[in-house]
Amino acid sequence: MTDDALEVALVPEGGLRPSLEALLMIADQPLDESTLATAVGHPLGDVTAALTDLAQEYAEQGRGFELRNVAGGWRYYTREEYAGVVEAFVLDGQQARLTQAALETLAVVAYRQPVSRARVSAIRGVNVDGVMRTLLTRGLVEEAGQDHSSGANLYRTTSYFLERIGVTSLDDLPELAPFLPDLTDLGDLGDFDDEVVGAEGSAE
Repeated sequence: MTDDALEVALVPEGGLRPSLEALLMIADQPLDESTLATAVGHPLGDVTAALTDLAQEYAEQGRGFELRNVAGGWRYYTREEYAGVVEAFVLDGQQARLTQAALETLAVVAYRQPVSRARVSAIRGVNVDGVMRTLLTRGLVEEAGQDHSSGANLYRTTSYFLERIGVTSLDDLPELAPFLPDLTDLGDLGDFDDEVVGAEGSAE
């Protein structure tokens, strides 16, 4: 059997666009066309055409989000005309307390930093994209460069986080043993807030 015969698409032709949507939905950074083509097992040209068609389709339908090709990578963004709605939602969320899921995610970042979202998800056993966005919005975590081997974004806690829990440095954090997450001591952190994170957050 030739090598060409072994090159079978990972997803059927009719599933190309849904597969690309699924990948882009979970991405925490723009994905280039080559990466997406490898992931779905389709030729680069077909993937490029499908991405372009999706972006045009979203625009024609007036969706609340759009698919942009920025700096060589594709990613979903909130459509500009709905930025006010998103801003109001985030600000309203400042009045709500952090969920248990957000506290657990924050604890993992604090004790494993700098750490990628994928690593946090692996430790917690669930997708943490929604709560990580919440923690970023709250100013409790921040980006800390990229992992040299995988290229994934890394995250760490902020000085505001230390201020909120009343310590001066990470060295003052209590020991957390034997496994993460163990939030007996972190459940009463006081005035931490959380926005409703929607469908992604509800899975937490």
